[in-house]
Amino acid sequence: MFKASTRGLGAAAAVAALVLLAGCGAGGSGAPSGSGTSGDAAGGAVDIPAVAKDDALAKLVPQEIAADGKIAVGTNAYYPPNEFFDTDNRTVIGMDADLARAVGQKLGVPVEFQNTTFDGIIPGLTAGKFEFGISSFFINPERVATVDMVSYLNVGTRMGGLKGNPEGLTVETLCGKAVGVQKGTAQVEELDKRSQKCTAEGKPAINITQLQEQTEVNVALTSKRVSAMLADSPVIYYATKVTNGAVEPIGPTYDNTQYGIVLAKNKGQFGEAIQGALRALVADGTYAKILEKWNQAEGAIPAPELKR
Repeated sequence: MFKASTRGLGAAAAVAALVLLAGCGAGGSGAPSGSGTSGDAAGGAVDIPAVAKDDALAKLVPQEIAADGKIAVGTNAYYPPNEFFDTDNRTVIGMDADLARAVGQKLGVPVEFQNTTFDGIIPGLTAGKFEFGISSFFINPERVATVDMVSYLNVGTRMGGLKGNPEGLTVETLCGKAVGVQKGTAQVEELDKRSQKCTAEGKPAINITQLQEQTEVNVALTSKRVSAMLADSPVIYYATKVTNGAVEPIGPTYDNTQYGIVLAKNKGQFGEAIQGALRALVADGTYAKILEKWNQAEGAIPAPELKR
């Protein structure tokens, strides 16, 4: 997978399913109604402090990037709680979105999100369409060979299933089962390998259901079109919260790694600028507040690193 990455019905679950259905397809939101930008959808409103520009860091931003007065940021806004559309279907919100905005404020150049497919972000960087990307990217050697990355969160993979795990599934017992996953993510590669192991042992292959957006995967699970889904640990936790437990984690988080902001190589000191901005956000408390807002404090790292 290349994304370090991810959504039975009683009355509460039925409402949750309608919420999730509203998130399907282009322009759909993964947010419960009324979530706004307060963080209510993720477990409670948290006030984010104003972010002051750091003049020294601002000087590290290459002129070619700062010249038009904005930083073009590539994202795939269908992966709550990390990046997704608010209920206006225009404003990108989420943990990654808040961090990107704070980085821009620290550097004195506002960010402008450009929504695209997940697997189009890195090609867009190398083509000069975006100036950095933030969309739940796992840091791995293959990526760092192509782009520079700045770490910002500890994460891993987790499986999600319906409440009570009615089929008694684990990640080791998925042979012959339908499993949902977002296209282009690391979990696709993992499921391919697990399916090959199934057939090598004479068992049925995994029915891997790849969907373009994570919101569609979530709905596939709640509507019982798949038996389980694999996604990043923050995504599984969020799906649990917004469905009031209709979806729940199955088993522990594994394949632990980190998320990273991606940027094209050979961009002068831009990588140092982003790293410095994140470290400044850690120091002034903004980083902790953003993670608290989206219930991701357990993934906090003390010192973001630039990987080249």
